[in-house]
Amino acid sequence: MQATSYTYDPETRTGSVLLDDGTPVEFDAAAFDAGGLLLLRPGQRVRVEGEGRGAALRITLVTLQTF
Repeated sequence: MQATSYTYDPETRTGSVLLDDGTPVEFDAAAFDAGGLLLLRPGQRVRVEGEGRGAALRITLVTLQTF
C-alpha cells in the first residue's frame, strides 16, 4: 500500500507514515531497515507492507514509492 512519510528519527530509524485515508501508523527500525533506505524525509511518498488491519496494523517494510 502507499503512504506519505510523516515523521522519521535518524538516530532510532523509527517514524510514522500517513496512509492515504489519513491514518497515522508508526514503524520500527526493523521495518525501515527491511526497505534498504538510508534516510526518509517528511512528505516523501513511500510504499509500505504490513501485517494486521485497523488499529492492529504493524508496518513490516518501508521503501520509496517508484513508478
